[in-house]
Amino acid sequence: MEQHLGFRGRRALVTGAGKGIGRAVAVALGRAGARVTALSRTAADLESLARECPGIETLCVDLADWEAVEAALGAAEPFELLVNNAAVAELQPFLQVTRSALQRSLDVNFGAVLHVSQIVARQMIAQGVPGAIVNVSSQASKRALRDHAVYCSTKSALDMLSKVMAMELGPHKIRVNTVNPTVVMTDMGRINWSDPQKSAAMINRIPLGKFAEVDDVVNSILFLLSDKSAMTTGSSLMIDGGFLVS
Repeated sequence: MEQHLGFRGRRALVTGAGKGIGRAVAVALGRAGARVTALSRTAADLESLARECPGIETLCVDLADWEAVEAALGAAEPFELLVNNAAVAELQPFLQVTRSALQRSLDVNFGAVLHVSQIVARQMIAQGVPGAIVNVSSQASKRALRDHAVYCSTKSALDMLSKVMAMELGPHKIRVNTVNPTVVMTDMGRINWSDPQKSAAMINRIPLGKFAEVDDVVNSILFLLSDKSAMTTGSSLMIDGGFLVS
């Protein structure tokens, strides 16, 4: 599919690109001809990604460090495509939520998306080029989940931020959308949902009867980045197998 989506030569930034969905998106964009910069705070992950896809540029920075992010992205060439994928999941019962868990989640799941998007959108506007931003949210933004008070809340905030971004950036020909997956079978997802009793309780609420694979999310992100979705902005694309209708 990638070769038909018009990414060749376009500059793309993917955050949280060391593992899982972000890494798969960076690889797919690279193979589709985009000039990809993969951002992660884990140097070893970026090194292995660079070995897997030698054409991908890497950027090692902690998104919670605004000054470091400003310096790193300010020195980069302007981007036309942005995937805000980096996130943390601090799972605690509501009565046990800690200040540190709350702050880290706000910094990465919400603040970093706002900050990186500001930097990249300003570059797009200064260059006078249209652009597309996809923020990776979650079905947890739409449905309460036990022990997910902070995660659900930050993803809900991300959805609304994305709508406001779409409204304000639309006149500059910059589209902003979210993808909202259910449980995704990344390496970490397989570990966390390997218990049949735990996974059955969730799968029984999904009409399609299965969790999402990484490619399900990657293909949706590529669609929203591409001109195939040229009239789509401010939307949340559910990749949940029907979880929300059950």
